[in-house]
Amino acid sequence: MKTGHRTGRLLRWNERRGFGFIQPFSKGRTVFLHISALKDATRPPQKGDIIYYYSKLDKKNNRIIAYKAFISKPKKQSVQPASPPLTNDGATKHGSRLISKRFSAVINALLISSLPSIGLIHFTVTTANLTPLIVYFVMSGLTFAAYANDKSRAQQDQRRISEKTLHLCELAGGWLGGFIAQQRLRHKTRKKSYQVRFWLIVTSHWALWLIWLF
Repeated sequence: MKTGHRTGRLLRWNERRGFGFIQPFSKGRTVFLHISALKDATRPPQKGDIIYYYSKLDKKNNRIIAYKAFISKPKKQSVQPASPPLTNDGATKHGSRLISKRFSAVINALLISSLPSIGLIHFTVTTANLTPLIVYFVMSGLTFAAYANDKSRAQQDQRRISEKTLHLCELAGGWLGGFIAQQRLRHKTRKKSYQVRFWLIVTSHWALWLIWLF
C-alpha cells in the first residue's frame, strides 16, 4: 500500500549505516528512511531536517518506508551560515582521506585477485588458451554494470535486479567486478546473507586456481 506525498522531521540519522527515521507531522508511526531513497541531496541528512517523501508499507519487515524523498531547502539565514567553509587545512585533510580510501580499495582489489590472476596467467601461458582470461574480463565488466544498474533502480524505486542474477554473474567469473562495485558504489555491503554468498563464490574461485597451480 502506497500513500501520497507527506512531510516529517528527521528524528535520528545513522551516518555510518546510511539510514534514519522520520516523525511525520501528521503523527502516527515513524517512517524508515534509507540514503538510497533521497533524491538530489547536496549534503548528508541531519537530525531535525524537514523531509518530503512518499511512503509505503514494507510487509516483510512490518514497517513504513520512505521513497522519492528529498530534504527541504532551508530558509535564508541572516544570523549564521549553515556551515563554515573549509580551511586549506580542512580541505587538505578531506582530500587525503578520499585518496586514502581509494588507495585502500585498489590494494584490496589487487590482494583479492592476486592468486586467480597468477592462475589465469599460468593457464594462458601453458595452454595458449585465452578463453578464461577473456571470460573473467568480460564478466567482471558486466557484473560491475549490473551492480550500478541495480543501485540506480533502488534509488529510483524501480524493480530491482535479483540477487540470484548478480550471484550468477559473479560465479561465471565476474566476482572481481562485483567486489570493485561494492567498494566504489557502496552497494550490497550491509546485507550479511548476500556477503556470505558472495565470499563463498570468491572462495570457490580461489580453490579452483589453487588446484590448478598446485
